[in-house]
Amino acid sequence: MNMRSAQEDLTTKARIRDAAILRFASDGLEAPLRAIAADAGVSPGLIMHHFGSRAGLREACDTYVLQQVRHNKSSVLGNAGAPGAMLAQLAEVEGYAPLVGYTLRCLQEGGELTRKFVDGVVADAAAYLADAVAAGTVSPSRVPEDRARVLAEISLGSLLLQLPTGSEPFVLEDLPRWLRRYTERILLPFLELFTEPLLTDSTLLDTYLANTDRSTK
Repeated sequence: MNMRSAQEDLTTKARIRDAAILRFASDGLEAPLRAIAADAGVSPGLIMHHFGSRAGLREACDTYVLQQVRHNKSSVLGNAGAPGAMLAQLAEVEGYAPLVGYTLRCLQEGGELTRKFVDGVVADAAAYLADAVAAGTVSPSRVPEDRARVLAEISLGSLLLQLPTGSEPFVLEDLPRWLRRYTERILLPFLELFTEPLLTDSTLLDTYLANTDRSTK
């Protein structure tokens, strides 16, 4: 979820997008386009030229954030280099703060664009989990789409609890430190839950399956 690799070309359009992610994370999704333009060192008209509208800019930000999430999740779940990828991401976790802040603001905003954003998170989760199942690093599911949605909702719901109240701004300078503490707090419990099942036997699952018409493998 890093904002950019050192090799990525900083086009004007990408610079505007990155400035928007930072400004939206700091001030909320109704942050003035003039402020974003000033942050990017361009005119407000150039934002309209590249993105057409505030909604178009928001869509570009959503797309970029989802791409970064998908890339990083896939690198951890889908190949033999997963331990190294996980440790590398942990070492750089502060660099993900702007995109996490942006995601928090999306959840806070609500509405149709947020629903589309969450659906994008779920669709990406289903895709990288399917790849991980094929690679043998994740167990298959009886209901893969439902599992993807539940995992996405757990992750997003946990973030949602961290939101500042109302329109209170994030202090972006503090967000990297907060993200480091948050990550260190949740990672071990999550790894335990995903690696060492909470329940010691399958009694509850077996009972549920025996008394429902949910499909089984």
